[in-house]
Amino acid sequence: MEKYIINGGNRLTGELSISGAKNAVLPILAATVISGNKSIISNIPNLRDVQIMKDILLTLGCTVEHEGNTITVDSRPLDKIIVPEELVGEMRSSIILMGAMLSRTGEVIISYPGGCEIGPRPIDLHLKAIRDMGAEIEESHGHLHCKATKLKGAEIQLDYPSVGATENIILAGVRAEGTTIIRNAAREPEIIDLQSYLNKAGAKVSGAGTSVITIEGVEEFKDVNHNIISDRIVAGTIMTAAAITGGDIIINNIVVDHVLSIIAKLREAGVVIYTNGNSMKVMGPRKINSIEMLQTLPYPGFPTDMQAQMMALLSVANGTSVISETVFENRFKHAEELARMGANIKTFGKVAVIKGVKELTGARTTAKDLRGGAALVLAGLVAKGTTEVHDIYHIERGYENLHLILQKLGGDIIKIN
Repeated sequence: MEKYIINGGNRLTGELSISGAKNAVLPILAATVISGNKSIISNIPNLRDVQIMKDILLTLGCTVEHEGNTITVDSRPLDKIIVPEELVGEMRSSIILMGAMLSRTGEVIISYPGGCEIGPRPIDLHLKAIRDMGAEIEESHGHLHCKATKLKGAEIQLDYPSVGATENIILAGVRAEGTTIIRNAAREPEIIDLQSYLNKAGAKVSGAGTSVITIEGVEEFKDVNHNIISDRIVAGTIMTAAAITGGDIIINNIVVDHVLSIIAKLREAGVVIYTNGNSMKVMGPRKINSIEMLQTLPYPGFPTDMQAQMMALLSVANGTSVISETVFENRFKHAEELARMGANIKTFGKVAVIKGVKELTGARTTAKDLRGGAALVLAGLVAKGTTEVHDIYHIERGYENLHLILQKLGGDIIKIN
């Protein structure tokens, strides 16, 4: 099993550029099946989840070419409707193929999705919305068989601004008859990027980034070139790495507006941050301040995907911090792993209380999920002695060569197969 070995104590310094966003590229790759045309997608990160989505597209009959950070998908030859269970089981984002495939073929068989074990993430919102658009869905033995002679536009009020449900409805709506309106839509930047890709391909989607999105169904699509936005969670993780090591890092290719909530909380912790266009300078403080309350919320609130990394930072802060996790039920698995390194963390349901300690010590730890694994790496960078992080395949689902990035910035970290 692959693992990271980290010797803590090095201050991170240097300059880097942020790669394309995992949470933008996956729905856009799913969307390529809709048009029956050619899509050239660039700024693609080299991640396990991207490989899984490529494998799904190939299984469905698409031709996929991957060269450097560019993927070309030709969905004209698509001739299958069954999404392989073993691939869906590895990646939750695969559920957005439901809306995309219904758009293209009017039928799809897909199993319930897998991914990180961070608590229940029911797809009821997806299923209700797709049914509202005229699809029939049979559920049996963990599989969903969805059929629609012709999807019809509908007004859909989401009970919760779910990113996946918002994306699925958009993908289902682009070829539907009439107009689809999503109210209480998720507002994440990745949804704006999906809208941008679809509109270049000939769709008529408006309102992404607001709570009301309108999709007018169209029949004709065209070939498209699209560049993926940079990954705000990778950026936030590197910002936190600078903070926890007292480092000094310049980050390029970053959309500052996408990380404003992260900037605000890091500044509260005493981190000095300067921004200039699409670049940022992050300087860690000598002593990290505790944060009275950090609450995760849907965008533009503080992202749940940065909660674990902030917990690592606050475990060496001066004073007591409180984190309230409102998005997922079971997202504190990293707390017990950080405790192995000497962190003083108590969890009560969806609340964690972190009493800062003077120093962490290296230990053998296990990544239980993607962002929790990143938090253990950050803790290892500042811990006294050697830290091992096992099961790093979780981390590689969302970070392209994290160890090489940190090595370049002066971190003592190696990957062992």
